Amino acid sequence: MSTILAIDTSTEACSVALFYQNEITHDFIISERDHTKKILPMVDKILHQAGCSLSQLDAIAFAQGPGSFTGVRIGIGVAQGLALGIDVPMIAVSTLQTLAQGAYRTKRAIKVIPAIDARMGEVYLGQYHYQDQQWQAIIPECVIKPEDVVTKIQHIDNDDYSAGTGWQTYPNMLAMIKSSEVLLPEAQDLVVIAQQKWLRKEVVKVEDVEPTYLRNEVTWQKLPGR
Repeated sequence: MSTILAIDTSTEACSVALFYQNEITHDFIISERDHTKKILPMVDKILHQAGCSLSQLDAIAFAQGPGSFTGVRIGIGVAQGLALGIDVPMIAVSTLQTLAQGAYRTKRAIKVIPAIDARMGEVYLGQYHYQDQQWQAIIPECVIKPEDVVTKIQHIDNDDYSAGTGWQTYPNMLAMIKSSEVLLPEAQDLVVIAQQKWLRKEVVKVEDVEPTYLRNEVTWQKLPGR
């Protein structure tokens, strides 16, 4: 059975979760500007609570984005450092997909349209259906103006749920959509997706990790010398 640590600092939330011995231990706080100070102590806390050491990890999962540029970089940097230190692979999980999993956990929603406030009058948008024990992306993740969401979505019905801060900021983007009340991604949902990806062998080497920013003007620099 795999042991996976998950880290998410891609939004104003800061969260950590551990899948160990078929149980999930997790911690979640709101910390808009202190991710770098909070995340490692949270990792230590979770490992201690579960009675697990870093050396027992099989993989480290991380929020790939989209989200806060700085937050995504912090989370990936911490996850890379830990994974490099214990020589384990990494598992990339979409922040939008994590929100969808949160809606499934809280509402058993199997059709979710997550949207994160991207500032600059835009949202990061996705559309997911839960089928065959995994999330299927109905549309590619994108950054879009709220008024264009209605033309982007493939299909919507009474079974669709919202998730993410985009709906809080722009509540009228779509009619007929139910609120899951999930606004921020949580690592306890990320680690569930990561476990599924682990079983499908969807892992990535530390040096090959890349974030999802969606905005072209943002660049990412890999680990030095890689």
